[in-house]
Amino acid sequence: MTITLDSLQPALSVRQVLTLERVLAGEPEVVAGASHLDRPVRWVHVAEAADVGVMLTGGEMVLTTGVLLAGDEDKQAEYVRSLHRAEAAAVVLGLGRAFPAAPDVMRRAAERCGLPMVVLHRPFPFAELTEEVQSRLVRRKFAAVSLSEAVRTELTALITAGAPLQRLLDEVARHSGCPVVVTNLAHRVLGTAGERPAVDDVLRDWERIARQAGGTEGDGWIRAELGGRGERWGRIVLCGYRGDTATGRLLADRAAEALVLHRMLGGGAACSWEEQSAQSLLTDLVSGVVPARQLLPRARAAGLPVNRRTFVPLAVRDGDPARLERLLRLLGLPGLVAELADGATAVLLSLPRDQDAGALAAHFATRLRTETGPDHTVVAAAEPRAAWDDVPTGLREAQHVADAVADSSTVLDLPPVVRLKDVHLRGLVRLLRDDPHVQSFAERELDGLLRDTDEDLLSVLRTYLATGRNKSRTAQLHHVSRPALYRRLESIQVRLGVDLDDFEQAASVHIALLAHDAQQQ
Repeated sequence: MTITLDSLQPALSVRQVLTLERVLAGEPEVVAGASHLDRPVRWVHVAEAADVGVMLTGGEMVLTTGVLLAGDEDKQAEYVRSLHRAEAAAVVLGLGRAFPAAPDVMRRAAERCGLPMVVLHRPFPFAELTEEVQSRLVRRKFAAVSLSEAVRTELTALITAGAPLQRLLDEVARHSGCPVVVTNLAHRVLGTAGERPAVDDVLRDWERIARQAGGTEGDGWIRAELGGRGERWGRIVLCGYRGDTATGRLLADRAAEALVLHRMLGGGAACSWEEQSAQSLLTDLVSGVVPARQLLPRARAAGLPVNRRTFVPLAVRDGDPARLERLLRLLGLPGLVAELADGATAVLLSLPRDQDAGALAAHFATRLRTETGPDHTVVAAAEPRAAWDDVPTGLREAQHVADAVADSSTVLDLPPVVRLKDVHLRGLVRLLRDDPHVQSFAERELDGLLRDTDEDLLSVLRTYLATGRNKSRTAQLHHVSRPALYRRLESIQVRLGVDLDDFEQAASVHIALLAHDAQQQ
């Protein structure tokens, strides 16, 4: 992407020029082309000759007294037509020297051409207008170049430092002062930045805005394409930019340059941004820091169907997110996939309400375990949720269930989709592991072993209870003789002050040990 100095120059509009104090002193009046006053003024030029157009390059506001046009209506009409052909921004006629009022021929020709024509009723030194406008244009041009370099420098520094996509977008939003949205070619939102309420307002109506952003620019909606080597793969949109349009285009172009560079240096594809978007959304849902209702616009903009749907929260242990994404596409199941901080991968299915959510989740899990092997992947699920507000609780429940399947040797004995009822006491303890009463209970019951930090005895106790107090099996798993095991069990009972042959006391120690192990993970 190449940006020239001309493209960096934010122009004044004809309307803005007419509001300048020096211009107002000349009592300007728009006599033609009033609907075209937002044309940009690139420069100011004084010209009297009828064929003035050959001296222009477009965007000029042309000043004239009309001294060479007086008395010749053909020249007056040709003067206006010549300006129109040269794409001049406007013509300003100073009354007094040649014309006491706007010539009808010029006025009618300007109206037909859509060329703004302005007359000055009071004598006005053209030099003052030229100096005022051109000094402002130079200052704006310098400010634009400075802004361009500042944005480029800041974004490049962030990329060099390995900053994530979100950090770059935050910087663009800071400069633009409006919501910033990055999408793929299907208008699926990959990233956003800006003040949260304003971003949510944009996402809430994203379908309409996406269509608008894909067409002509207007009302501050400014876009820049993302891509390279002749291939487009996304776009960045400044939503409701309130500054100068040319400056907005500059910011969007600079941001696009940085995002393309970020992708190239990261070695990833545009889909990796989709993964980041899903990860951010699901992480916020699981954490509960942001109310689910506030996350609904983000989910909808990310491409997740949310109206009249059944949501199935899943948590997959030892699941590759890319594999899960491919499997969802293969099975035609709408959903989001994201790897969470604790190593689990969250999957949120969004299914039509007339479909069997349980059967589809089981089909997904069966196909996944067939591909990866039944002893490698655990698919945990919460009960389907009909309301979006209940999704965070469901995701957390699915995570708890996945956590509860701690021993990989038990995976073969579990159903394709593991639910809370399938993990029994272990699942309950996992759910309650952060409760202070449970923590205090575990420390109190195991105090005699925890104080001595004897991991060998703790391991023997864990195996003994997990095997249903089978001493032969425990001795075999620990490669010790039965007499040696008896001595260790006796030492454990002395330290804990319990009788492990008593079912209630053994159950109490077992629960405490499950709680202790859950708290360590």
